[in-house]
Amino acid sequence: MIWARLLILLAPFAAAQSLDFEVYRTKVEPIFLKKRPTHARCVACHVEANTAFRLQPLPEDAKGWSEEASRKNFAVVSNLVVPGDPDKSRLLHHPLAHEAGGDVFHGGGRQFRSKDDPDYRTIADWIRAAKPSN
Repeated sequence: MIWARLLILLAPFAAAQSLDFEVYRTKVEPIFLKKRPTHARCVACHVEANTAFRLQPLPEDAKGWSEEASRKNFAVVSNLVVPGDPDKSRLLHHPLAHEAGGDVFHGGGRQFRSKDDPDYRTIADWIRAAKPSN
């Protein structure tokens, strides 16, 4: 019984270990700061939001997060990803247009109209490159 609890507690850590932090920090995390036509930036809603995708506050006039804050964001994002499987990763499924296979509702609008969106593909490639946990 204690081993089962330990495995449940360590599952997010294992997922984070298979995901590449440097790729996250240089290619994925900047997407959360990107202004998209007719949509708020992810950071605009997901700093104060009481959701599973809660980003660290961005210092005023900063263009990005410190490494420490990025590591905290990485830990949160890792819980929304199924390493090796972008289609099962909530991080991509939730903001994807419903017509393209996403959730019915996302309060921030549809950040990705299709799976062909370059930012969607960047995140999907990062997830795909991770080793699935056994």
